[in-house]
Amino acid sequence: MNVEDMYAEIILDHYKAKEWSGLREPYEAEVHHVNPSCGDEVTLRVHLDGGKVADVSYEGVGCSISQASTSVMAGLVRDKGLEDGLALHDEFLAMMQSRGELQPDEDTLEDGVAFVGVARFPARVKCALLGWSAFKDAAIQASGRQEGSQA
Repeated sequence: MNVEDMYAEIILDHYKAKEWSGLREPYEAEVHHVNPSCGDEVTLRVHLDGGKVADVSYEGVGCSISQASTSVMAGLVRDKGLEDGLALHDEFLAMMQSRGELQPDEDTLEDGVAFVGVARFPARVKCALLGWSAFKDAAIQASGRQEGSQA
């Protein structure tokens, strides 16, 4: 099996499993993001425990790329510090904006490296970034609410 086939299998596995899907409580922020170019949608919740991402839950509809990428993201950022989760977002974003030229760090992005091939198709990059963008938005909102309640 070549690397591209393995990456395609990882994407399909995450699309089918949709790990971490289903909206859960408690949460500090909920966002709804839509990819206007294709109609993919995700509603995502973030629950913080201090400076840690305690939970990410979501419901979404759309292509295998957007759903699988959201599944991968949710698994990667859970139980990480908020800053570490946002750094993962930035690393995934850089990979997706590289048009497939950036060699991703498998130790950091784990199954997220499967999307490096998607980066060669600009029309699909928005699909892969949908859940990640929703996470960043919700995480920043949740952090602001958490800081506001501590004041």
